[in-house]
Amino acid sequence: MHIHRARSSSHLQTVTYRSFRSLSSWSGQDCCNWTGVLCDARTGHVVNIDLRNPSQAVNSDEYKRGCLRGKINQSLTRLKFLSYLDLSSNDFNGLVIPEFIGHIVTLRYLNLSSSSFSGEVPASLGSLSKLEFLDLYAESFSDSGPFALRASDLKWLPSSLTYLNMGYVNLSGAGETWLQDFTRLTKLKELHLFNCEIKNLPPSLSSSANLKLLEVLDLSENSLSSPIPNWLFDLTSLRKLFLRWDFLQGSIPSGFKNLKLLETLDLSNNLGLTGEVPPVLGELPQLKYLDLSANELNSQINGFLDAFSKNKYNSLVFLDLSSNKMAGTLPESLGALRNLQILDLSSNSFTGSIPSSIGNMLSLKKLDLSFNAMNGNIPETLGKLAELVDLDLMANTWEGVLLKSHFANLRSLKSLRLTTEPNRSLVFKVPSTWVPPFKLELINIENCRIGPKFPMWLQVQTELNSVTLRNTGIADAIPHTWFSNIASDVTYLILANNRIKGTLPQSLAFPKLNTVDLSSNSFQGPFPLWTTNASELRLYENNFSGPLPLNINVLMPRMEKLYLFHNSFTGPIPPSLCEVSGLQILSLRNNRFSGSFPNCWHRSFMLYGIDVSENSLSGEIPASLGALPSLSVLLLNQNALQGRIPDTLQNCSGLTNIDLGGNKLSGKVPSWLSKLSSLFMLRLQSNSLDGQIPDTLCSVPNLHILDLSGNKVSGPVPKCISNLTAIARGTTNFEVFQNLVFRRDPRGDLGPLLPSNLEFIKKLHGGKDSRGISKLGRLETLDLSRNMLSGAIPEGLAAISSLQKLNLSYNKLEGRIPQLLKFDDPSVYIGNELLCGKPLPKKCPRRML
Repeated sequence: MHIHRARSSSHLQTVTYRSFRSLSSWSGQDCCNWTGVLCDARTGHVVNIDLRNPSQAVNSDEYKRGCLRGKINQSLTRLKFLSYLDLSSNDFNGLVIPEFIGHIVTLRYLNLSSSSFSGEVPASLGSLSKLEFLDLYAESFSDSGPFALRASDLKWLPSSLTYLNMGYVNLSGAGETWLQDFTRLTKLKELHLFNCEIKNLPPSLSSSANLKLLEVLDLSENSLSSPIPNWLFDLTSLRKLFLRWDFLQGSIPSGFKNLKLLETLDLSNNLGLTGEVPPVLGELPQLKYLDLSANELNSQINGFLDAFSKNKYNSLVFLDLSSNKMAGTLPESLGALRNLQILDLSSNSFTGSIPSSIGNMLSLKKLDLSFNAMNGNIPETLGKLAELVDLDLMANTWEGVLLKSHFANLRSLKSLRLTTEPNRSLVFKVPSTWVPPFKLELINIENCRIGPKFPMWLQVQTELNSVTLRNTGIADAIPHTWFSNIASDVTYLILANNRIKGTLPQSLAFPKLNTVDLSSNSFQGPFPLWTTNASELRLYENNFSGPLPLNINVLMPRMEKLYLFHNSFTGPIPPSLCEVSGLQILSLRNNRFSGSFPNCWHRSFMLYGIDVSENSLSGEIPASLGALPSLSVLLLNQNALQGRIPDTLQNCSGLTNIDLGGNKLSGKVPSWLSKLSSLFMLRLQSNSLDGQIPDTLCSVPNLHILDLSGNKVSGPVPKCISNLTAIARGTTNFEVFQNLVFRRDPRGDLGPLLPSNLEFIKKLHGGKDSRGISKLGRLETLDLSRNMLSGAIPEGLAAISSLQKLNLSYNKLEGRIPQLLKFDDPSVYIGNELLCGKPLPKKCPRRML
């Protein structure tokens, strides 16, 4: 393509581009009619070329179609009157910025931003002595990138510049004098050095007075790691100052009082700024935007707000002090911020109530007080904020009553978040027929009493895209029409921990639904045949019944987590679950499922948790479970499964928890268990396993819980079991063993139960050790019931603070029960006829006291 000088001329000026977009107007001899070309109306000379991408929707198909690509032709230099060149937001695929651009000496405006250039910025740009605007912002959106621009020398910068943007240009090689080099630009009004890998910020600047015209300074997202320097306060023309994510340290200086023209101050996400919000910030007459979020500010807010209340200009529109360590109560002077539109005080330690003066902030559009320790009332004056769109009061400890007057005038409200602690009393007390003036898009209410009725003000919310009503005391049925009204837009539907009864509507389509949590209610009826793209479905702890749909893979093809435990579902577990390839957790515990567990699993699965315990499943454990490489938890206990434990499970090398207890399994305890190096818990109790305990169990390095009781295992416990590396710590071989279960099978004699090298049990058996047993620093469960242990209970048991469950019943223990033991349930000691003392009714002889 060629650009020709308009009108008749003996000097032809050309520039060539290759583009994947259509420039259909670039034809004919009069280039002044071409798209992106502007000619001087009097002379006909080309003065402007604007070829920026017409689409700014980054990564969209339209953006990609609009990108110029290819090489920039040197014939650009023939345009002797060109003053404006914009090639921004294109894709030059790592092209080095051509040196010849520095020969277009008539340029006043040059924009090469976000066009995927790379390499060193050419020093030839310093020859552009008329250049006022230079934008080299280097963030790339190319599919071939990323590409990196760098500048190791800044002395070439044209002194004529009034605007300079070098965001994302690597300046790490520019040396210690990088900032001093900018002081030569005495006409500069805007300087943007966002994310330039600058590593230091000098504490002093000898020529800062040369930057007296500077109005905008952005040094954000560098690694400055220093206090805020005093030379900043000599830049008295500053209107906007951005120093976010710079790891600044120390307190915020009072020198900001010198910046009388400052409108925007962003010191957010420095993490190291401490102390108070200085009152001098409240005195700045032009300040509109103040962001001090994500720092370590740890004072009260009173002094700062009091200063604003006395500021006759009081122009603040945006205030964000979130994610600091600020404390104390919010003062009534908060209401003096009459022009404020955004107020974010979240994630601090504020206490008390919201001041009633909040009703004076009539311009407020967003109020966020979430994640504080506010423990008072919510004032009725909140209801005056007719412009309020977003109200977030979650994660506090509110109390009191919310009336119709709290909400009556909130006509603009779109988002309502209100949560308190479960033990607090916050009650909605509005007329049952009240219809509010707002139409919410998001509602999140937790631990606040709305019920028992599903109120009218909720029933009329039909534009919701996110619903959380957790533990709100709703106890009646929800109209099916409400579900139908929100189905097309809702993404989150959480109604957990209520007492909602009734059935769910069947055969609804929820095209945007991502998460469903209806757990811990009283829903009845069949599984909802909802078509969704939900990744998580929680229906546990309800009264659902009937079978699961055989085509559950079609209804919920993107299911990742399915929680249906504690219901009354019946019938088989659908084999179509094997076709839900993204399934990660399958939790069906405590239902009435019958038949065999599906045997159709394959390696494409990410399934890592299976819990189908406490059902009526029969048949064998499916061998195809061994094809699940991510399987970590397998809980099949309390069913009627038969046959042997399949050898294929040894392929699931990441297994950490296996519970197959309470079935009808036969065969031997598998010797391949030693291959499961991550195994933490193994429960095989109450089956019909036989043979000896394999010595290979000794080499399972992380085993903490082992239960083989209630089987037909014969022979001794292997002597090597004390070599389990998860047990071996310090002088006692059982220091981290959390659960020991070695009780005798009541159905038959297992033979010698205790190996002689289980040192602490041997000493317990002898009744003489009081120290070794106490070194079991992480033991939580100790079950030695139904054996032939004799002697006294060692005093050292009382020193195991971690011990939660103890069973010594049905042995031949004798003597006084140690008085310091915290286990006061007689069943712990029953069946030991020679034991005495509390909690047993048998008193000890005087000589034992």
